[in-house]
Amino acid sequence: MITCCIRYVIAPGKTAEFEEYGRRWIELIAKYGGTHHGYFLPDPQPELDTSFSFPGLGAAGAKDVAIALYSFSDAGAYDAYRRMAAADEECRRVTAWANQTKCFTSYERTFVRRI
Repeated sequence: MITCCIRYVIAPGKTAEFEEYGRRWIELIAKYGGTHHGYFLPDPQPELDTSFSFPGLGAAGAKDVAIALYSFSDAGAYDAYRRMAAADEECRRVTAWANQTKCFTSYERTFVRRI
């Protein structure tokens, strides 16, 4: 299994637009045989104490960072998804919409594995 973790920086005031972007990609990943584990956005709950586990090391996380996790059976299936998505009209529309709304300012892609 190959799992992709994408870390997005959400643009100020664009959380609703980012949520729409995420909802649309969840469906597209499934369309191409992947399993989307969800988009995870900062929770606007009150600050919680982050120092209890490792005093002096913990810190509150960024309020503008979202994470997406999705998996494919193997690297070949992931590559096939990337090729098909590049030619898919709905994928192009979602990407164009994100570019138009500028709902995120940057992203990082990391492939992760479960321990």
